[in-house]
Amino acid sequence: MRHANIALFVPNIGCKNTCSFCDQRAITGKVNPPAPQDVRAAADRALETMGEAARGAEIAFFGGSFTAIDPEYRTSLLKAAYFYVEKGLFRGIRISTRPDAVDAEILSELKAYGVTAVELGAQSMRDEVLSANLRGHTAGQVRRAAEMIKSTGFSLGLQMMTGLYLDDDAGAVYTAEEITKLSPDSVRIYPTVLFKGTYLEMLFRKGIYRPQTLEEAVRLCAGLLLRFHEKDIPVIRLGLHTIDRESYLDGPFHPAFRELCEGSIYFDRAVSLLTRRNIPKGEVLLAVRRGEISKMIGQRRINIEKLSRRGYNCKISEDVSIKKYEICLLP
Repeated sequence: MRHANIALFVPNIGCKNTCSFCDQRAITGKVNPPAPQDVRAAADRALETMGEAARGAEIAFFGGSFTAIDPEYRTSLLKAAYFYVEKGLFRGIRISTRPDAVDAEILSELKAYGVTAVELGAQSMRDEVLSANLRGHTAGQVRRAAEMIKSTGFSLGLQMMTGLYLDDDAGAVYTAEEITKLSPDSVRIYPTVLFKGTYLEMLFRKGIYRPQTLEEAVRLCAGLLLRFHEKDIPVIRLGLHTIDRESYLDGPFHPAFRELCEGSIYFDRAVSLLTRRNIPKGEVLLAVRRGEISKMIGQRRINIEKLSRRGYNCKISEDVSIKKYEICLLP
């Protein structure tokens, strides 16, 4: 069943510090924290629109460090969501939090109220990058929290970022490798986007920090996506879903960022296949997995046009037997 969330955004009221990149208002478009009645209203709307499909979805609290918010407020939100989970109307509850805001007592409470998945904002597994970006936790704390979450029976999600201050492509690959070792059930990858009013803006204005370009982020994240795919770890989010355009300054935001990354994967693999097989230029028939044709074609047909400039007039078909991200050459 496809991963689905009924998302409620809790502003960073639970965070004890402000990370270099953080502007929760710009990222979530929300200012006021949700009340229990907001949880009920969101759940009721989802039931109306999703019907039976809601049984496979999770009520999700994102945007802030959920386990670090006021305990009474946290419990009120959990109770409101658990009402629906207990009745079997939704699969469970998903929360996101900081690695240093997880302990046995909190995990026990989450378990009691039907939480099924806990996501940790790891962001990097390099301590020097975490420190430079004012994260306030270490890679060791990520590892310890991840182990506790899995041993308590929760689904573990890990979030990482690319393009952080003092990080580079090699650092992002290292973070992905270290995350893989923790055997998460899901991963989210967020290229760093520069917002007004952040520490990164100050570094940017001084010429100390340069955000990734969209092209750089797509190339790197396409490679990371493939790494996790090859380890059977689903990447359930790639890039920010939406932003406040008034707060946006710079960096690789694109509303279809994942589509760009997957298109990049298919283009590189098509070029590799045609080159490796010494395929003569002209009309070429390629096949991809069913449902993947649009990714092979690329956004606004960019892959087809780039292959055409190389001399290949590519026709694309689909075959259910072909694996995701693989391309077959047809006679």
